[in-house]
Amino acid sequence: MTATGIISALIIGLIIGALGRLVVPGRQNIPIWLTMLIGVGAALLGTVIARAAGVADTAGLDWTEIFIQVVLAAIGVALVVGVTGRRGISRY
Repeated sequence: MTATGIISALIIGLIIGALGRLVVPGRQNIPIWLTMLIGVGAALLGTVIARAAGVADTAGLDWTEIFIQVVLAAIGVALVVGVTGRRGISRY
């Protein structure tokens, strides 16, 4: 994997994580690095699920794949917020 691939994966993970965070209602007291980590994991897992379902290779944007990734990110954010409770995670 090249440096460009890593940077683009981080940017896509940040976007997917942010979209997943927007879907979850209420205030999420988690740091941005954790949102990005959840987003990267959701993007990777969503791609695997989309490929297994046969919906990853379409003409144009893969809206179904993006939808799967955002739903997985929302689930990840909700789980982390549920585990940490109201106190959140330290930002350091």
